[in-house]
Amino acid sequence: MDRDRISRITHSDHPVAAPLSDESVGRLLERVLGAGARRVLDLGCGEGAWLLRALAARSELRAVGVDVDTRALEQAQRAAAALGVSQRLGLHHQDAREFSHPEPFDAVLCVGATHAFGGLLPALAAIDRHLAPGGVALVGEGFWEHEPTAAVLAGLGGAAAADHDDLAGTVDRVAAAGWTPVYGHVSSLSEWDDYEFCWTGSLAAWALDHPEDPDGAEAAAVAAEHRAGWLGGYRGTLGFVTLAVRRTAGPGTGGTVR
Repeated sequence: MDRDRISRITHSDHPVAAPLSDESVGRLLERVLGAGARRVLDLGCGEGAWLLRALAARSELRAVGVDVDTRALEQAQRAAAALGVSQRLGLHHQDAREFSHPEPFDAVLCVGATHAFGGLLPALAAIDRHLAPGGVALVGEGFWEHEPTAAVLAGLGGAAAADHDDLAGTVDRVAAAGWTPVYGHVSSLSEWDDYEFCWTGSLAAWALDHPEDPDGAEAAAVAAEHRAGWLGGYRGTLGFVTLAVRRTAGPGTGGTVR
């Protein structure tokens, strides 16, 4: 079953592709956009959940989203039209690693999509190319709440302990790369549970509702396997932190962005 199709289905009841509640998303956007942001970029925007929420809340904002999933971008465009914000949203069907834009952005988001760049630090390096002086980046990354067991790693599809640091190590890596955390949110267990039940439940329900679809049986199997890996493996061990960061030194420092 196509990975992009799985992602669209599994996030149909939880549009933000990360274990974050609506309240947490709103608070993080307020922190990142502040009082003066005018331009925001989302690298790996999917169906544009972050950007649509920001545009609906702020009439002065303009947004750009980048993703490789054509259908997700089409859905984002339809949702933008329904909200009346499509004139302020630009969507690009492109590998986020190759995206370029003539103007910098006051805020750059990459939450739940650092894997598209090969990890946290490459994602931050990509963000830095687009961030205006004094701008704020929002990046979401997994970390180990405690040392993972063999069952945890198996539940994550054969992950390795070296794939993540603990929370302190994750923040230290960000700081060592030249970024200063100015805010952060660690997803709670209830946020994780809601996200995972939506992920597996949406896919399982879709399989039940589409028994004639060639992907139906595989969708049911993927949902069951994911649910088992979560409940019997990484629940309570894999954490998720969303950090608002600014450049400590270099091209992203100083100045008021307009």
